[in-house]
Amino acid sequence: MTDTVQVTHRRGLGKVGLIFACGTALFSDGYQNGVTGPVNTIIKIIYKDTPGLNLKQYSTAFSSLVNAGTIVGMLLFGVLADRIGRKFGMIAATFIVVVFAALSAGAYGAGGSINGTLAALLAYRFLIGIGIGAEYPAGSVAAAENTEDPGIKSGTQHMLFALATDVMIDWGFVFSAFTPLVLLWIFGEDHLRIVWRGSLALGTIPPLLVLYWRLRMHEPERWVLRFRAVTGRLNLTVNILVLRFRKEAMKHVGWKDYPVWLIVKRYWLRSTAIGLAWFIYDFITWPLGIYSSTITTTVVGDSAPLSTSFGWNVVINLFYIPGCMIGAMLVDKVKPRMLMSIALVLQAIFGFAMAAAYSYFATPEHIAGFTVMYGIFLSLGEVGPGICVGILASKSSPTAFRGVFYGCIAAISKVGAFAGTWAFPAIVNRFPPGPKQNSGPFWVGSGLCILSALITFFFIPEIPENHMTNEDIKFREYLAANGFDVSLLGLKDEGPIESRIAKDEGEEVADVVGDASSKENEKKGTEVV
Repeated sequence: MTDTVQVTHRRGLGKVGLIFACGTALFSDGYQNGVTGPVNTIIKIIYKDTPGLNLKQYSTAFSSLVNAGTIVGMLLFGVLADRIGRKFGMIAATFIVVVFAALSAGAYGAGGSINGTLAALLAYRFLIGIGIGAEYPAGSVAAAENTEDPGIKSGTQHMLFALATDVMIDWGFVFSAFTPLVLLWIFGEDHLRIVWRGSLALGTIPPLLVLYWRLRMHEPERWVLRFRAVTGRLNLTVNILVLRFRKEAMKHVGWKDYPVWLIVKRYWLRSTAIGLAWFIYDFITWPLGIYSSTITTTVVGDSAPLSTSFGWNVVINLFYIPGCMIGAMLVDKVKPRMLMSIALVLQAIFGFAMAAAYSYFATPEHIAGFTVMYGIFLSLGEVGPGICVGILASKSSPTAFRGVFYGCIAAISKVGAFAGTWAFPAIVNRFPPGPKQNSGPFWVGSGLCILSALITFFFIPEIPENHMTNEDIKFREYLAANGFDVSLLGLKDEGPIESRIAKDEGEEVADVVGDASSKENEKKGTEVV
């Protein structure tokens, strides 16, 4: 009998639209992190003479506290996404980002105190980071799960995930650079307070737009499978709408019964390798992205208008786009692990060349060449780890604990971003003053690219098409082979599956089509195709 998949079409959002509804809010991640650079630059200009303010220390704290909050959000909502549901996490994340983005824009100290205003801004930036962090184990995981819907065209699963997540982050970076520039054009350098507050306030709009989509969506676990049930002398073909999350989740497994050791034993190596690779990527990329406006200000000189520095910052951030788009087009063909390894080696080679020639390019006369070199370096990072690491993290584990798995790995990556924002100023200060000082991060970053490429190639398994489906099956078999009671999982092994699905869904099970069968088939029971 020919095995086919029959698709039950959703009402409301289409299948591709649902992937984007889950992942698009990561635009806020790119925007909120990217806007840190221009806002930081403005704050250092406006409040440089404030008594009792250690501006250098504040600047580093302002850059890093979003990442600190993001780590908390990833870990917390990794658990909640597995225990309660992906949709809950996504909607909660949206509200958190909107509320604290608005409060950041309106930050105000008691009695008009500047120190109080800046302290409030730090607190709000940490809290908005929690909302951003929640997007990863909720939104990204849901987007990944929806890419394996049978209605998604073969050979596009990884591409659609990349377009809905990493490409959105990169566009967030672009808009975070362009928005302060436009506000600066409108209000001028005499009204920089409006520029930084307006830049933060406009960050409330993207998550509000996505919220409308998300309120209309179902939980992302809906999934059509074809079961072949063979009983008696009839070969029964039953089309069953399976809720993937409800059928594979461990939400009803008690904490005492949770197979932590079995999970660690099977997944520790891949999770560690992916976590280290993502840590290195964020350690390099986020600080370089955040400090791009600072770097360009240094290169063009203090006498240049602020709009010139911001303008070059926009150009630099635009280089993310071709990188992530090229990566998205290649990832299904080359596969994530291999593409990431190749791109990291290329990025390292280019970074070493850029660092060696930094003294030549780091002058106002050669700012265009510097921008192109810096932009290509960032773009190569997007072709490889930018596109691929999210795919590797979101699709390397089973549905049962995918939120926790992804959240923990993503949290490790943000520790890298957090560490990088503190380490890079120290790295710069270790180099001799002058043009060579800013080349330090590129030497270090390129060396780390080589290390990340080796980790990726030798320790991370490849992710083929429909990998999550196969991983769910293997994980269930692994648990059963090691004595875990798989009846505790959402999809029970005992009892007629037709009645359970009908009970769960309140829907009528599809008609049975029978044909002759041998007695041998009687013994096969129910087989999942």
